[in-house]
Amino acid sequence: MVSARTSRATPHALTVTLVTRMLREAFEGPPGPWTYFIDTAPGTGAFGTIGELTAVQASEKGGPNNTTIAAHVHHLSAALALSRQALQSRRTTRTSRDRSMSWSLSTVDDAGWVALRAQLRREYDDLVVAVMSHTNWDEDAMGIAFGAIAHAAYHLGAIRQRLTPRGKNR
Repeated sequence: MVSARTSRATPHALTVTLVTRMLREAFEGPPGPWTYFIDTAPGTGAFGTIGELTAVQASEKGGPNNTTIAAHVHHLSAALALSRQALQSRRTTRTSRDRSMSWSLSTVDDAGWVALRAQLRREYDDLVVAVMSHTNWDEDAMGIAFGAIAHAAYHLGAIRQRLTPRGKNR
């Protein structure tokens, strides 16, 4: 029996592989015939889900708190940046996770929507690099990574629930 004091660590390579696979699933979509938490259909990751939406669609208010898809994307971009910063921090204390300003954007024009989607892609890419280069997978780092995955999955679901099912008219 392994005690709490002498618990075995998950190998670094396995941790990085699982975390990056789950992040890729949330953002890029299903990696193959099965997934951890999203539908296996093409286009079900965040990038596929928002990729064909117009600025008008992204700016439509609805759902709980009358938010927009653009607001969710802006919020998710900010959260990814915070997760990356926390993983890259050499300090052992937890960084602030204040995301209140990340809900300040709710409507976008065409150029703003293109820029917002590009920002989400950059923040995602930067987080994946931070995960792949992170060397000390302690409790704090695992919490940051799992939190980023869960948070992304939540907002992906919130965005997808706002959409008209494929094949049906609005």
